[in-house]
Amino acid sequence: MREIKHFIDGEFVTSRSGKTFPNINPATGGQIGIVHEAGRDEVDAAVGAARAALKGEWGRMPVADRMALLHKVADGINARFDEFLEAECLDTGKPGGLARHIDIPRGAANFKIFADLVKNVPTESFMLDTPDGKGALNYAVRQPKGVIAVISPWNLPLLLMTWKVGPALACGNTVVVKPSEETPTTTTLLGEVMNDAGMPRGVFNVVHGFGPNSAGEFLTTNKKVDGITFTGETRTGSAILKATADNITHVSFELGGKNPALVFADCDMEAAVDGTLRSAFANCGQVCLGTERVYVERSIYEEFLARLKAGAEGMKLGAWDDPDTNMGPLISKEHQEKVLSYYELAVEEGATVVTGGGVPDMSGDLAGGSWVQPTIWTGLSETDRVVKEEIFGPCCHVRPFDSEEEGVNTANDTEYGLAAAIWTQDATRAHRVAAQVDAGIVWVNSWFLRDLRTPFGGMKASGIGREGGVHSLEFYTELKNVCLKL
Repeated sequence: MREIKHFIDGEFVTSRSGKTFPNINPATGGQIGIVHEAGRDEVDAAVGAARAALKGEWGRMPVADRMALLHKVADGINARFDEFLEAECLDTGKPGGLARHIDIPRGAANFKIFADLVKNVPTESFMLDTPDGKGALNYAVRQPKGVIAVISPWNLPLLLMTWKVGPALACGNTVVVKPSEETPTTTTLLGEVMNDAGMPRGVFNVVHGFGPNSAGEFLTTNKKVDGITFTGETRTGSAILKATADNITHVSFELGGKNPALVFADCDMEAAVDGTLRSAFANCGQVCLGTERVYVERSIYEEFLARLKAGAEGMKLGAWDDPDTNMGPLISKEHQEKVLSYYELAVEEGATVVTGGGVPDMSGDLAGGSWVQPTIWTGLSETDRVVKEEIFGPCCHVRPFDSEEEGVNTANDTEYGLAAAIWTQDATRAHRVAAQVDAGIVWVNSWFLRDLRTPFGGMKASGIGREGGVHSLEFYTELKNVCLKL
């Protein structure tokens, strides 16, 4: 039974209030640890430590030394790879094969990638003519934004947390992380790695808890926080935005999505089916970039649907350490109830259930887990709630279309604009359609293929700002102009 404490100013501490909550393994429903819940005192202490660190050794550290430290952090995660892997899989229930190839290596790599990027980014300069003929030199410099509050989600806990912490630290900021209450373990383990790497006290801090009247609210309303970066559902993002209004705190949000796929008749059928199976069902559908709406050109609709059905029914649900498992449980009983409510709603709205739609029979310890079947529907209209609202489970609705214009219009008929996938072997069509789709990320003949130098973020209700590559600098630094009269 692991005890998960806060990490503040380089030390693991308990909550002054004594409040704790259970850490549950979603694959079994059993308790695997206790987590200390932060009150305002712990959050204020973490923010205070982060602000003090800006004025200490960290704030004076040469860029080369800072980059070397971040490389040591990445090496420290990889040195404890199996420990991070087990912790991540016990917290989330996800298959070990998935976390082994994506979550842990990418989580570590985020520190090296942004460390190497920041030291090579130029700024700008201009010569200005002046009436006296002597001129003036303008040049830009970047400085850290300050204390960054990182509120990270439960679907890819380590990866999406370091996706924010990596560039924040590379730019010279300090951080206070509030991981999801569902998945606290790997963020806490990172505190040990930070100490082992020699990270100065107060640079990396972790507080655990919930949102309202808990760590999340106390962190987002703290006047000494300079920026808030959040990944999660749009409703929570809206609440955070309202909470920051009085302090004018800068925000970077990657929010929800109801992402479409457009499958054209000239696609590589095998690649399109395999890619859509991944985008709809990977991580039990708990991926912000996942596909919940699939539009297929009518001439291949029946074949595509049959293949997608066979693929979904061939998925193996099981324990994280079973090498044959390729789909785990949902994150919690609460989320299971939400997803199952949409399964019921789909039938009420007139959907044809192609496959799934319920809870699978699991044996042994797994019988108590938060399992649902991978599910495919047809027959719904674009105005039905199941087609409009983000479900965040292993499900998708498949509908035929007859023209490119119809396909694009239905793909864009949503309040969200995070990601989209286009499947076609016609390069001209690919460019034409990609330009018309309202999404921050458009994949052509692929899904979740990420070059970390590229902009990442959503349009419309799917977010504010962009991260990745030099675009992370726009949030994690302040750009200052210096005008020198000659």
